[in-house]
Amino acid sequence: MRSVRAAWAVLLLASLPAGQAQTAPPDFSGVYWATRYHARIQLLGGGDLPLTAAGKAAYDKNVSGLNDGSIIDEARKFCVPDGIPRVLATPYPFQIFQQPGQIAMIHELNHQVRIIPLNKPIEKTFEVMTLPHYNGHSFGRFEGDTLVVESIGFNEKTFLDATGAPHTDELHTIERIRKISPTDLEIVVTIRDSAYYSRDWQTRFVYTLRKDVRLEDYICGEPHRDISSVEGVRRP
Repeated sequence: MRSVRAAWAVLLLASLPAGQAQTAPPDFSGVYWATRYHARIQLLGGGDLPLTAAGKAAYDKNVSGLNDGSIIDEARKFCVPDGIPRVLATPYPFQIFQQPGQIAMIHELNHQVRIIPLNKPIEKTFEVMTLPHYNGHSFGRFEGDTLVVESIGFNEKTFLDATGAPHTDELHTIERIRKISPTDLEIVVTIRDSAYYSRDWQTRFVYTLRKDVRLEDYICGEPHRDISSVEGVRRP
């Protein structure tokens, strides 16, 4: 860890004009675990999803299909990735690995891996446009004490939450990640998808740094770790 921080400091200093100093970015490395779970996404400031007519029709179709079994929640049945922001609502822990040129977020749920290159401009490259991902293509940068992650290039195989909130392949998410205390991490996500939502909207997640926890295996169809301590989790 010390060598990584030293390398980061060298890169930062090398990129600065002579005589100019800059504070190294905050270190978010560690295992985090939410203390609260919501199946339905919670809008920052309250209220309902600002659905367009097309968005409402898609949401109603998803809710009806999930209820009668004509639509399958593949993330839970087949362990495919959840997509953003649903992956951030997980009641299972995740780990952040921080390196000079990239951030990696490893989620225990479905063993989801997000690799986030730093200081590369977000753009619709050939890869982004022709190889859509469940969790999109992410690009990060630091703004002071906040890590800003923008993601585009999503496929349409995921929901925004466990109730079936929809999105199109034009979904654009902006995550602002920062420490709000030495042990608490906040992620505020802006959702932008003009086909299904009449305006941009935000949702917020808070996690606790858990030095006593290590990620475990997560295998579809096999028992998983006990998550009953997370408020909002439905008890069997």
